[in-house]
Amino acid sequence: MSTTIAPERLALQCLYYWETSHAHHVTLTQPMGNGQVRDFTWGQVADETRRMAQWLKSQGWPEGSKVAILSKNCAWWLMTDLAIWMAGYVSVPLYPTLAAGTITQILEHSEAKMCFVGKLDGWEGMKPGIPADMRCVSYSLSPDDAKRAYQSWDEIIADTPPLQGNPVRAADELATLIYTSGTTGAPKGVMHTFGNFAWALTAGLGRISMGMNDRMLSYLPLAHVVERCLVEHGWLITGMHVYFAESLETFTQDLQRARPTVFFSVPRLWVKFQQGILAKMPQAKLNRLLSIPILNWIVKRKIRKALGLDACQFAAGGAAPMPPDLLRWYRRIGLPINEGYGMTENLAVSNITINGEDMTGTVGPGYDGVQIRIDKKTGELQMTSPAVMKGYYKEPELTREAFTEDGWLKTGDKASRDERQCIRITGRVKDLFKTSKGKYVAPAPIEDKLVMHGAVEACAVVGANMGQPLGLGMLGPDAVKQLETPEQAAELKASLEAHLKAINEKLDPHEQMDCLVLFKQPWTVENGFITPTFKVKRNVIDDTYGTRYEKWAESRQKIIIEG
Repeated sequence: MSTTIAPERLALQCLYYWETSHAHHVTLTQPMGNGQVRDFTWGQVADETRRMAQWLKSQGWPEGSKVAILSKNCAWWLMTDLAIWMAGYVSVPLYPTLAAGTITQILEHSEAKMCFVGKLDGWEGMKPGIPADMRCVSYSLSPDDAKRAYQSWDEIIADTPPLQGNPVRAADELATLIYTSGTTGAPKGVMHTFGNFAWALTAGLGRISMGMNDRMLSYLPLAHVVERCLVEHGWLITGMHVYFAESLETFTQDLQRARPTVFFSVPRLWVKFQQGILAKMPQAKLNRLLSIPILNWIVKRKIRKALGLDACQFAAGGAAPMPPDLLRWYRRIGLPINEGYGMTENLAVSNITINGEDMTGTVGPGYDGVQIRIDKKTGELQMTSPAVMKGYYKEPELTREAFTEDGWLKTGDKASRDERQCIRITGRVKDLFKTSKGKYVAPAPIEDKLVMHGAVEACAVVGANMGQPLGLGMLGPDAVKQLETPEQAAELKASLEAHLKAINEKLDPHEQMDCLVLFKQPWTVENGFITPTFKVKRNVIDDTYGTRYEKWAESRQKIIIEG
């Protein structure tokens, strides 16, 4: 695959194409509350973008200045990003769930000149993270307090003429800083250029078929690399119709409205969808219905329609490993899920399974143009492509550490490769731990099995220098309610004990868990236990519970429930 970037694939050039060729075509659908939606045509998107770009340019900041976006996904998020680029600046998206301290850290580290404050749920907790003297702009869906405090998007658009001409940004210019979600410490600002994105989408579209007639629902944070590539840049290159989700409460209706033809979700949400179906139709009944030829097709269609995925032609999962049993379950109901693999540092364009082929247990072969190798000493997966970052902003030492001496990106993941060139991720290089018996344990494959119980929302396998590993998990809200009734609590514990026993029987002796400790207290982004992409922070788990590991192991209880 050529590494030359076609100019018409660059973000701003894409916008100008749709503005002139499809000005009246509806391309964004934004829920406005109370069941109301607002549609945006390409002409309207370009007009509002040009007006905001003119206003940003009038601030007189040096070219390449950083401008932050703190908002949940919405039409204005995308227009803001485009306006920042059109004005000659660099965008800095922030997750809409960050704690105030992390917001301050990113704004200061990136040297952001201002911040767009948009649609947010926990604004009161985030507000202290924005310096009092920082200029901010609010959206029409921003919290009331933010709308009162800051100049509004709508006012600026009404008072500012559109920027004239078609300013372009070169392929090698810095487009954005994507701050990593910080599973291993402070977030790092990953530097990506316009060319990185254009190449990544060209490679991606070789494996994921998308065009102007496709529809996507944007609901995972646009600050995350997958949503940024697949939704934002997929939208710009293909001209597809993007729908936005309003809230967690309306998510089912949002999906039904969009009826996406392409749908991406993280494993935790695919598990929740499965649990929702099984709550209405227990597995035994589902198995029975699927075994009847005349009903099989009808049941599959009914399930997909209930999910809002009856029109879905391409479903994908990623950001964390997809449990193989989950993939098999969805394949059985006629919704095969392609598993993708990547990281912020390579714009999530590394590997994905091939649509229509059963590659369960792997993340498929590399995209065309991606080179992959496995280090013979450490088993680490290393890769290179034209989508790999230019480095970490203001962190030359960390940048050097991220690459091998010959310039390949170190993923930190252990992997193996089969005869089809499919890559199987076997764990993190640094997540491996050694028990007191001198045997190494890879926690990730065991965790994939633990989360397949409906009560377990997230988990971590621990036990460095102990006789046997332990499983630690967070109980879902429904499971916590079950514990309030003695009979239901006993039933839940028995089910969890059977689940643990079934997993242990399939593990090597040194991998078998002494017990499963489950917490009623949620692990959240706010309390620091998980990242905004639902990855568990192992260092926080160890720091919080490490002193109790031995006590739990010595209790000889198989299932332990903690507050």
